Amino acid sequence: MHSALWQSVLGEIELSVSTANFQTWFKDTELLDSSEDEVVIAVKNIFAKKQFEARFNTQIAEVLQKNGIQPKKITYEIKTVGKKTRVNRETTRQITSEDILPQSTTSSPRKNTQIGGLNPRYTFDNFIVGSSNDLAYTASQAVAANPGEKYNPIYFYGGVGLGKTHLMQAIGNEIIRRQPDARVLYISSETFVNEFLDHIRFKKKGFSDKYRNVDVLIVDDMQFIAGKEKTQEEFFHTFNHLHQNNKQIIISSDKPPRSIPTLTERLRSRFEMGMAIDIQMPDFETRCAIITAKAAMSNVELARDTVEYLATNIKTNIRELEGVLNQLLAYAEMRGIEPDLTTAEGLIGNVRATRPQHLTARQVIDKTARHFQIKVDEICSAKRDKHIVVPRQIAMYLLRSELHLSFPKIASELGRKDHTTAIHSVDKIEKAIKLDSVVREQVAIIKENLYG
Repeated sequence: MHSALWQSVLGEIELSVSTANFQTWFKDTELLDSSEDEVVIAVKNIFAKKQFEARFNTQIAEVLQKNGIQPKKITYEIKTVGKKTRVNRETTRQITSEDILPQSTTSSPRKNTQIGGLNPRYTFDNFIVGSSNDLAYTASQAVAANPGEKYNPIYFYGGVGLGKTHLMQAIGNEIIRRQPDARVLYISSETFVNEFLDHIRFKKKGFSDKYRNVDVLIVDDMQFIAGKEKTQEEFFHTFNHLHQNNKQIIISSDKPPRSIPTLTERLRSRFEMGMAIDIQMPDFETRCAIITAKAAMSNVELARDTVEYLATNIKTNIRELEGVLNQLLAYAEMRGIEPDLTTAEGLIGNVRATRPQHLTARQVIDKTARHFQIKVDEICSAKRDKHIVVPRQIAMYLLRSELHLSFPKIASELGRKDHTTAIHSVDKIEKAIKLDSVVREQVAIIKENLYG
């Protein structure tokens, strides 16, 4: 009875949430008990428990009511890894990092499998899905289910610390879980370049066999292959060999193929022949989810105001978010205090104190000009050349977003008499950041240079 009821509930919920959300949160749930007083639902870890309580409780209650069940309360209990037994609610704070990971990561060693570079901790189960990456997540699951058949190659691009490596390795780990004999190789493009150079210089054998005799090739940071003609030629032949034999190719870069300078046209066209997906900065809700999940892996349950404070103040990328969280937890543990809002406020204040306190308009303009390899005189001139106009607009945007200057002051700093130009420029870059990954990446890099 419980199984049939819960399948009916899941069927309705699947129609009302995104595929990514359903796969992430609802797929592995189970109805343990149902009565007039209480409905008990099993979830896979403490993080999922928090998500259900905060995000999905009302929705589940409504669907249960449609199915004739109207309990006084809904309880979420953590299901022991690999078992379907109930877990005492009082023990949820003592859950270990193994409970956050899928069962496959703690199983016996794989046999007859060629694996290179994969970290078993990168899985779909602990990848946080949000609006910034739900398409990438859904496509990745499709690739893992049918490698070499759909989205080949699959190409992820976006700024640093946004989860590209996690997602690629999650695909590799899931393929191995499904096909224990699969040969999966994960490398950085820098490794490919160095091994190819050694192959040429020292006549080392086995280079081609290593990269062509795999079922799945995962290459991270592909932008570093740009400008290296011989290496690109070798990768082109490797790509063709794998693709023609229906082997899966997974690639990441900081920018889309068309925006990688000195990338040969034939490689660019092949990178674009599958599916290229932009992974963007995580939104507020996703940042909150990431913080909660990372804290849970350290057996810490942060108060909601602390989570929201961190998510509001750390917006650069996931790595910085995780770094600040780790500092907070370590500091609290050393001092024997709670990692609460007060502690977080003190920590964020110290992080900000390490940044320049007197950033000037001239520094912003100078850093922008250097990034685009143009002269400051040009960016402040009346020239309308495209290679000057866009950097000028970005400089105006940064003066507004980082220094909060008035529009007349921004116009004055860049040698403009009419401040409506500054208004137009700031508005244009704000929109471009949302829609254009290249502009978004350029702005992020300049910001890092300003505060680095």
